[in-house]
Parts: sequence; C-alpha cells; structure tokens
Amino acid sequence: MPTELARRFRAELDGLRAALYAVPRELADVPWRAGGWTRKQIVGHMVDSAANNRQRFVRAAIEGRYAGPKYAQEAWVAAHGYTHQQWETLLRWWEVQHEVLAAIVDEIPDERLGARCVVGEDAPVTLRFLIEDYVTHQKWHLGQITSGAVKE
Repeated sequence: MPTELARRFRAELDGLRAALYAVPRELADVPWRAGGWTRKQIVGHMVDSAANNRQRFVRAAIEGRYAGPKYAQEAWVAAHGYTHQQWETLLRWWEVQHEVLAAIVDEIPDERLGARCVVGEDAPVTLRFLIEDYVTHQKWHLGQITSGAVKE
C-alpha cells in the first residue's frame, strides 16, 4: 500500500504534467532567460533528473542506504541533444520517466524512507528528503519553463 508520501508524490507529478502540457510549443526553443537553457533543454534536464533519482530511490529502498555521484547536468543535457528533439517527444519522455518514478515511490515501505543517502560530496539526507526535494526541484524548473508563457 502506498504511503502518504507516495500519494502526495503522485499528485504533485500529475499537476506538473498538466502544467507542462499547457506550455505552448512555440516556446519550446526559446530560452527561459537570456543565456539560459531553452524550455526543451530544461525538460530534458528534468528527464535526466528522473533517471538519476530512479537509481537513488531504488538503491536506497533495496539496500537501506545510497551513496553515489552527483549529476553532471550540462554534460548530460548536451549528450542527449535535447535541442534536436520534438517538444511532444520530450513531454512524453518526461511523462514516462515520472510514471516509473511514481510506481517506485508507491512501493517504498515507510520504514525505508529514513534510509541514509549521500549524493556526491553533499551532506547525508534521508530517502524521504530526496523524494520531497525531487518534487521541489521539478516545480522550480516548471517555474522557469512557464515564465513568460502565455496560457490559453
């Protein structure tokens, strides 16, 4: 049975998905600010974040702890060539990655949410913190994507 955290996680992702799909495709190649990533690159970064956190969530849930590298965001975004993808493709990738993450979080037992996690050289945090912070991170990037976006 999913924890309260898992139910909140899924609900937050549902809201993020709706907001992302509401962004006009005309903005996809427009940087969110001068010199910043395009909205395509930001969504790609969000996909990368899901991939990196998938490892963290699963390993912490299975092993009761996690220690692993930070995410080299500039290199990952460049390596995936997100600027060359179709906007709709990126949104589908985001959606699928987050369906997987939600399914993982649904299966994490409450007693594993306190698992010790160390990302790179950062101070240790709990798995619960990683999950909650993940949503905060996604929302922060959604704010970049929707800044200046005209909603119909």
